[in-house]
Amino acid sequence: MAERMRVLLDGTPLLGHRTGIGRYTAALAEELASTPELDVRVVAYTIRGWRGLRSVLPHGVLARGLPVPARLLRKSWLKSSFPPAELYAGLADVVHGTNFVLPPALWSAGVMTVHDLDFLDSVAELPPSDRELPELVRKCAARADIVCTPTHAVADVVSERLSVPADRIAVTPLGVDPAWFAARPPGEPLRRRLGLPESYLLFVGGNGPRKGLPTLLDAHALAPTLPPLVLVGPGHFAVSERIRNVGYLSDVDLRSVVAGASVLVLPSRNEGFGLPVLEALACNVPVVCSDVPALREVAGGQAHLVPVADAAALAAALTDALDDPPSSDVLAARRAHAARFTWRGCAEATVAAYRRAAS
Repeated sequence: MAERMRVLLDGTPLLGHRTGIGRYTAALAEELASTPELDVRVVAYTIRGWRGLRSVLPHGVLARGLPVPARLLRKSWLKSSFPPAELYAGLADVVHGTNFVLPPALWSAGVMTVHDLDFLDSVAELPPSDRELPELVRKCAARADIVCTPTHAVADVVSERLSVPADRIAVTPLGVDPAWFAARPPGEPLRRRLGLPESYLLFVGGNGPRKGLPTLLDAHALAPTLPPLVLVGPGHFAVSERIRNVGYLSDVDLRSVVAGASVLVLPSRNEGFGLPVLEALACNVPVVCSDVPALREVAGGQAHLVPVADAAALAAALTDALDDPPSSDVLAARRAHAARFTWRGCAEATVAAYRRAAS
């Protein structure tokens, strides 16, 4: 029997409320843990909460912690290769940085995932603790054996902006959990708890400038006949009686809230993948999103595309999506398209990247 490949995965995104990157890391860890030829260990780079890593890992996966503030680690990795992964986690064949940053190693091959590169052109929007992120990502990409990206669109930008040759890039598309295909609209208890209207538009994401929420609010104000707008995610504030902020939701509640939406809208100026688009299509909810390369690629012709930051066009597209009931063929096409994206497929593409890196 061949010796199992030892993989060290950055599990820091698993801690706290799950962002899109956290959901990617969780699903990837689950699939890798069930891959017989791999020996997976997961490490958390944080001084707060790292002991909780064990409770969120798949059965049989070993947890490692490096209880040092991430800010200090990044400063050290910017200037040196200390501390190397082998020092705190033992020998590995591959170290995988799941969240833009590749931890240095002495002997292990290096794989990093770059989800998008919007921050290269918007450094001022980064929190002060992340202002050195562009320089660090460039340094990590230069020494990575393989850079994974969620879409071909991001692969093109990584090649152009980070000068990574195409033969060192692997596209590893994200997946849709099967539970999305069985999602049902919220029942009365959940509607009451969240204060959901009977019909609503839905925005899922953070409140940073990249997600285009100001454009959506302007579009919603331009068309008073649109249903109320429900915002899901951290940091949102209701700014009118027609807007409902429900905050962060569990996976189970999120699936119901998405399944019950009249339209899901994602007006981002830039995306690396846009997982909510596929999840909405999986439960047969119409999607309106920005006409940017990654969302065009992921939507695959199944969404209404609008120019970035065009509130009038967004309002018109939302109205059209509501006024145009889809045929049974359209409904089937949406779900079939979403079904092409699986976490098993993501893991298989990632394992292939590990093998290329280790060779």
